[in-house]
Amino acid sequence: MKIDLNLLSEVAAFIWAEADMLDHSEHDAWLKLWDEKGVYIIPIDPKLVDYENSLNYAYDNHHMRKLRVQRLENGEAISTSPKANTVRSVSRVRVIKDEGGEVILRCAQNLREFRKENIKHYTADVTFHLVRDAEQGFKINRKIINLVNSTDTLAGISYIL
Repeated sequence: MKIDLNLLSEVAAFIWAEADMLDHSEHDAWLKLWDEKGVYIIPIDPKLVDYENSLNYAYDNHHMRKLRVQRLENGEAISTSPKANTVRSVSRVRVIKDEGGEVILRCAQNLREFRKENIKHYTADVTFHLVRDAEQGFKINRKIINLVNSTDTLAGISYIL
């Protein structure tokens, strides 16, 4: 297997920056990382791949991502008050495909959340579909977060994974 280290460095830097933006509530910058037609998906059943016709925790298009950010920032939703403090660790980055202006990669994400004097841990296998962008290198066309415990009972998640 031949690994393109330049591409791996580029996509790793991009997804690390995305994680940092989310941990520091830089939501406007995060929204700008997305292709307008991009979709943010958190499936309930990790075995399903027909996300459009399945039940998901999240299936956010451009409009829904903006609404999610507004709810996080304005504190109107009870699940967003008090605000959660989060730290994401992204590792095991692997480019699956680089073809036709699209890069598909898979990585592991461990997220720690501290809220209401409790710490929670979420582990996920994350797949990104990135499209090349002349201005910032990449835009997110699809982000699929497969939580390892997605079929178990989950506590309210008040932020973006």
